[in-house]
Amino acid sequence: MPRAIYFTVTLRFESLLAISATYMSNCITHKKCYLSKEIAEDVLIETRTAFDYAPGMGPVSVYLCDECGYYHLTSKGPMNEKLNQYLSEGKIQRQKEANRWLDKFKKR
Repeated sequence: MPRAIYFTVTLRFESLLAISATYMSNCITHKKCYLSKEIAEDVLIETRTAFDYAPGMGPVSVYLCDECGYYHLTSKGPMNEKLNQYLSEGKIQRQKEANRWLDKFKKR
């Protein structure tokens, strides 16, 4: 039975979502829990835009956990279709560039 999770949503460039959460659920995997597949996919994409991963590293998909009933990110298995689409269309790279410019403006 899923436990309550409190979260806030902040809109970012190109309607990607950055989800910051306070987790009340304690999954035995010690991974962050997401209420739905859609939220987990949005976090997956936002994570890929926020961090630079070496090829073959970092989260590539989401899955429904048998232990807690929530969704988690994973670096194993086939790449998520939505993430693959964003990568092939160059949206991830454009968002990274936008984030770099935002960081430059914040430092001034």
